[in-house]
Amino acid sequence: MSSPHLNNRAESHFQTQEAHELETLGKRAWDNPVYNGSPSSSLKIRAIYNPKSVLENPYENPEKLRDPLPYQEERKATEGGEKKGSVPGCCFHVFKGIRGLWGTTLTENTAENRELYVKTTLRELLVYIVFLVDICLLTYGMTSSNAYYYTKVMSDLFLQSSSDNKISFQSIGSMADFWAYTQGPLLESLYWTKWYNNESLGQNTQSYIYYENFLLGVPRLRQLKVQNNSCIVHEDFKDDIFGCYDVYSEEKEDRSPFGLLNGTAWQYHSEEDLDGSSHWGRLTSYSGGGYYEDLRMTRQESIAALQVLKENLWLDRGTRAAFIDFSVYNANINLFCVLRLVVEFPATGGAIPSWQIRTVKLLRYVSTWDFFIVACEIIFCVFIFYYVIEEILELHIHKLRYFTSIWNILDIVVILLSIVAIGFHIFRTMEVNRLMGQLLKNPSIYADFEFLAFWQTQYNNMNAVNLFFAWIKIFKYISFNKTMTQLSSTLARCAKDILGFAIMFFIVFFAYAQLGYLLFGTQVENFSTFVKCIFTQFRIILGDFDYNAIDNANRILGPIYFVTYVFFVFFVLLNMFLAIINDTYSEVKEELSNQKNELQLSDILKQGYNKTLMRLKLKKDRISDVQKALQKGTKELEFEDFKNSLRELGHAEHEITAAFAKFDKDGNQILDEEEQKRMRNDLEEKRVALNAEIENLGKSFRGNRLEETLAENNQGNKSSLGSEEEFHVLLRRVLQLEDSIGSLVAKIEAVGEKLESLERSQEELSHDDLIRQKWVPGEEDGEREVPRVAENANMNLLNASHAIYPALPKTGLPGSQMPKNFPLHSNMNF
Repeated sequence: MSSPHLNNRAESHFQTQEAHELETLGKRAWDNPVYNGSPSSSLKIRAIYNPKSVLENPYENPEKLRDPLPYQEERKATEGGEKKGSVPGCCFHVFKGIRGLWGTTLTENTAENRELYVKTTLRELLVYIVFLVDICLLTYGMTSSNAYYYTKVMSDLFLQSSSDNKISFQSIGSMADFWAYTQGPLLESLYWTKWYNNESLGQNTQSYIYYENFLLGVPRLRQLKVQNNSCIVHEDFKDDIFGCYDVYSEEKEDRSPFGLLNGTAWQYHSEEDLDGSSHWGRLTSYSGGGYYEDLRMTRQESIAALQVLKENLWLDRGTRAAFIDFSVYNANINLFCVLRLVVEFPATGGAIPSWQIRTVKLLRYVSTWDFFIVACEIIFCVFIFYYVIEEILELHIHKLRYFTSIWNILDIVVILLSIVAIGFHIFRTMEVNRLMGQLLKNPSIYADFEFLAFWQTQYNNMNAVNLFFAWIKIFKYISFNKTMTQLSSTLARCAKDILGFAIMFFIVFFAYAQLGYLLFGTQVENFSTFVKCIFTQFRIILGDFDYNAIDNANRILGPIYFVTYVFFVFFVLLNMFLAIINDTYSEVKEELSNQKNELQLSDILKQGYNKTLMRLKLKKDRISDVQKALQKGTKELEFEDFKNSLRELGHAEHEITAAFAKFDKDGNQILDEEEQKRMRNDLEEKRVALNAEIENLGKSFRGNRLEETLAENNQGNKSSLGSEEEFHVLLRRVLQLEDSIGSLVAKIEAVGEKLESLERSQEELSHDDLIRQKWVPGEEDGEREVPRVAENANMNLLNASHAIYPALPKTGLPGSQMPKNFPLHSNMNF
């Protein structure tokens, strides 16, 4: 057996043991237990033989505190080999890197790896927070704090302004009041052509309301009528009542010309002809067609046009609704205000005024802030593309099981709303440009921004709902925390109980709603419809009610209704509902408190903080040790003295050599005063930088509680691993073990040489025996003894060759102090 063969066997045995220990412990075999929280009760120091010596200066870069680990070097070698591989291998890694961008808890195997699950969730949360900030900027960028004041100014002007006869829009109660308002306060509010001192504004004939708000085009009056005899008069009254006009419906709409017959005010126009839209009024919903009259550019012309309509009974018994539409624009705040004043004339007679004022931002890109919003819109589109790919990957992996999670459905809703918002944004921009182009060509026409303002309002509402869902979606990423799961766990567990209770609750609730509608519906507005009854009863639960109205409507059944409703619904049913949730919450909280503490986000953050802090402290201690070695005050410091001082403090020899060689410029193994000064200055700079980094780390993690954190860490270290001196003692022991392993290798080589010589002698002996057996004829006993002896020698040598470390005599290992027949093993645990 040759010495290289034995060396290969020994090296293979060490590598096998090293691989076994790495496979058993993972990468944690190389981690300091101080960094990973509390260690196990029995501390085991595992030394894995690594014959490589890395001569690098550990004091030069604070980031490089430890030697390269074996598994790290193997990984680097593997990566280096892959980089030199073929082009398909590079493409595979590029694809794998791109695929990693969409790594989520649903696309990664996180079921059995809690740490990977928390880290993946944390990465998802950070990316989603950026998306949430972007969508918040977009949503709030489309609104303005001036919108409320703009709406208030317009509503005060057109709704509350009154004429000499004290008729305002809100006080309209008849057709006569309608004409008084339109010919008085309406025209006065629409046409502003002079200053308060009667001087002309000097801006052609255009109107500037409050001197700031430009009237776009001209206002439009429109009415809807129903046909005569659209209802049936009872036979007893046919002789006295001529004509019957039913409540409004599109089927009973009057479309025939009337009055003067010629002109838009006397001829019917469909909704398609007017390019209009329907309106939801107080009584019913109205179509976008009808008879209309556009006012003029000046107030005098508009007065004349209104007078003609009034004298020819433009409004009659068949009129069910009259609309006044116009739009204004304020360039100071870049906002449009689209107003619609509606007066409904019910079949009961009288008039019911209502209004609709929409303040919207239709021209988007004007100011610097608007262009910043453009950048946010581009980022928003990128995020939507990112999340679309993410959901496609998750759907491809989980198939139909993907839709079993409410969070996945919420993801789909948010993405769909965002895509619709992007599409409408493009449509709105194109439509505004078209309308503005028409208005600029002919400023005397009616500017129909009602349709666009309506959809802009719906767009804002959709963005509001989308933003709401986006905020709720945060619970998806923080659900791994036990505290955050209490809400979802409570609701999920008590869902069946709440569903059963809800059936009982709404039976009683709707019974009271029908009772209130039938008792007070004809006299109290809040009970005038069944839907209003439902909301009124919810308001009673919250303490918002008008008891006097109920009592005046029915002095006997009113108090009975109120007292019994409050007792059964408020005191009994509502408290049962709260009791179900409270009991379930107590159960969930107790179960969570009894559960084993799993790895949490705070644990990962704390581990990272402790690792960074401990590395900086270890680096600082190393620098302090070198500074102590330089404090002897001699003019010349020899390498041996420097090395002995640091070895006593537990530093490795290659670290000491690298630190000394950096400042020993002349290479004479002696540091003179100048070289020692440079070393002191360099160490002091690094020490100051480390102190600042430790201080900043404490501020960023726990602010003013850094000292408490250090105290806790020191206390935990003392309780689990002992003091710092014990740590250095253990470190020195590990270094001594490495030296011992080196000596063992040398002794094994000696054993190999010994075995090789024995093998040669055995071969010579076997050869002689074969010759003797072949050529010498034996007698009966004596001549047969030699092969037997040789056979025994062969068996002994065979056993020795198959043993890893045979039992050797004491003299077999020079310098060895091992007792006789002591077996040597490479698998040594220290």
